[in-house]
Amino acid sequence: MANRGGSGKFSAVKGCHNSYRKLKRFLDQDWYEHKPTIRAECKCPRPFKVHKMPSDGEGKRQWLAALNLKCPSRNVHVCSFHSVDRQPTTEKPYPELWLRYDRPLRKKRRRRYEHKASVPSPKQSDVDDHSCTSKNVASVGTQWEDHIFEEHCYIKRQHIVTYVNQSTQCDTFKPPTLMNDYDSNLYTGLPLHTFHTLTEIEQQILLTLMKLKLNLLIEDLAIRFHISVSKVSRIISFWIDTMTVVFKGLIPWLPKETIKATTPEAYKQHYPNVTCILDCSESEVRIPGNLDSRSESYSHYYTCNTIKYLVAIAPCGLVMFISAVYGGRCSDKFITCDSGILEYLHPGDEVMVDRGFLIRDLLFERQVNVIIPHFANKMQLTEEKVTCSCRIANVRIHVERAIRRLKVYKVLSQTLPITLMPKIDQILRISAALVNLRGDLIREADN
Repeated sequence: MANRGGSGKFSAVKGCHNSYRKLKRFLDQDWYEHKPTIRAECKCPRPFKVHKMPSDGEGKRQWLAALNLKCPSRNVHVCSFHSVDRQPTTEKPYPELWLRYDRPLRKKRRRRYEHKASVPSPKQSDVDDHSCTSKNVASVGTQWEDHIFEEHCYIKRQHIVTYVNQSTQCDTFKPPTLMNDYDSNLYTGLPLHTFHTLTEIEQQILLTLMKLKLNLLIEDLAIRFHISVSKVSRIISFWIDTMTVVFKGLIPWLPKETIKATTPEAYKQHYPNVTCILDCSESEVRIPGNLDSRSESYSHYYTCNTIKYLVAIAPCGLVMFISAVYGGRCSDKFITCDSGILEYLHPGDEVMVDRGFLIRDLLFERQVNVIIPHFANKMQLTEEKVTCSCRIANVRIHVERAIRRLKVYKVLSQTLPITLMPKIDQILRISAALVNLRGDLIREADN
């Protein structure tokens, strides 16, 4: 009778799955050849036995050395297949056969098949006939494909690609050429004559502006301009740095005389001394992995992670100031105080803001007047205050129009990836400069 002990005693040899549990299942099977009830009652030899490692020092050391076990358990067992005499003897006391520790086990991987739909072509009829013949050679019992024939299908694949390209009429991409103002506004956000006056290296400038205006994938730009993806990244990074320096003069803080001379009629009647109109805008960003950055960029107003920046425009609609980016958690008052715009304001100036800008105390120290809509606390606003708030809203809407021009560049209106964060301050200044290169924001027809 074989030992039918506990089920937790497995063979310690790598790759061997024999155990007491496996032997017990075999012995518990029904057996009718020698008319017993189960195999355990038959006198036939057992398929294997499980032997325990000796507990004495020398025998235990020889077993561990033979099995090459780094971290052996308390009780080590080995099946009889690994002994020369099918069991430990005096001459061969430790296992020697099929120990398999000289090489690691190869894990069985599932066979993966890719089903590709091919379009029949008259040019590949001979190849298809040959491929059908090769598939019939596969074993009927196993239905496995013979991969020897698949190694010589490169001719077939070449015909398929050629036929698909001819059927879909897809030609290779060509770099876009700007033929008129519509194409120039579509790809760059600028009129055609303004784009031609920027620089002589038009293709690289066009690639960079297409990234800012349309927010195309770098891989898409690489295909359009027939260059590598890494070269596209280098071109965009270089020209963003260069345009930031070149376009610095396109965001000027106008003198007070120039502001008064260019003030539209919409401001002259009620607010002739307005110096600038302030407002903050936000752009959504991907959720940062860093928890501190995630909490600092979370905006409760938009319920997502954003960046926030301050925009100041002149009454004529020119962008005079754009701040660096801040986390969406920052308040308008903090950004106004930290961005440095207070250094441009002088005594006697007037600043028009929205209700969220609680900066009256900051500007009072600099003797700057604040034009802000009235607040409705617990009491209803009077008719005079309602009329004043409506007048402010009618002229303050132009800063929203300037920000809308800024958001025409989809790199700011779409979700910003984390990889663009090191360049986002420069992208903001470039976008603001390009907005100033466009036509007048406030025209006489609007008034």
